[in-house]
Amino acid sequence: MRTLTEFEQYVIEHKGTERPYSGEYNLHKAEGVYCCKRCDAPLYLSEHKFQAHCGWPAFDDEIAGAVARHMDADGRRVEIVCANCGGHLGHVFEGEYLTPKNLRHCVNSVSMVFKPKAQPAADETTLAEATFGAGCFWCVEAVFSALDGVVNVAPGYAGGNADDANYKKVCSGNTAHAEVVQITYNPAVIDFDTLLKAFFLSHDPTTLNRQGNDVGPQYRSVIFAHDEAQGEAASAVISALNASGAWPKPIVTEVVAYQGFYPAENYHHNYFANNPEQGYCAMVIKPKVEKFKKVFADRLKA
Repeated sequence: MRTLTEFEQYVIEHKGTERPYSGEYNLHKAEGVYCCKRCDAPLYLSEHKFQAHCGWPAFDDEIAGAVARHMDADGRRVEIVCANCGGHLGHVFEGEYLTPKNLRHCVNSVSMVFKPKAQPAADETTLAEATFGAGCFWCVEAVFSALDGVVNVAPGYAGGNADDANYKKVCSGNTAHAEVVQITYNPAVIDFDTLLKAFFLSHDPTTLNRQGNDVGPQYRSVIFAHDEAQGEAASAVISALNASGAWPKPIVTEVVAYQGFYPAENYHHNYFANNPEQGYCAMVIKPKVEKFKKVFADRLKA
């Protein structure tokens, strides 16, 4: 058995939970095997892993016999543990339809150790995330999905609490959430500055709590900075745009620290792609996407 740190003991032996988006394996993409931190027993293969945008590593399958299930102490969730040593891993969920297997093992990074595949590729890509609010997330998702280097765009909610992060409550305007997209991108292909350029050119950043006919604080223009560098870059661009007079009114875009993302309900994902003839999509989103593609013609996916 491996000697554990105090925090590892808290999670693995006392069934604690690491903070969302803090674990080293949340965006991990390398090929190999994820093993139990305490006993080194193999648990998951890299091909089981997928990006669920929940803040923790997610797997839709396991190595046969490696993971045991128990009803959680709260009587509602199903806990998963290492079948070999009983170390706490996280929880398992069904019915979310995030992958064809309809299963999500939500695992603490600290409960695992990764063993790379023999002779891993030297140019392994490290992905990054950006979180923007620019009005209705159907529009924003459609715009950023067209850019080369953008791996995934997920609509959701940010800026508020988990208990009211749902479409009905957010649309009331009475929560602190904004409709946002969480963008997973490859910095080797597209950098954060280019994403900022796309953000400011794809909506009106001078209208407070509205975009067109969409009115309310949930439609505010906002950048949730994942780190200090993103915050500084966003603030610098806003200052430069205000100084240039690019818009006749001052930019009201908020730049705030990222504190979590809550994925939207399944039917919101790829909404424009799946509903191109729907009235809002045809009259509002389609013209915006076509205009955007003309401006960013040299940055679009093939």
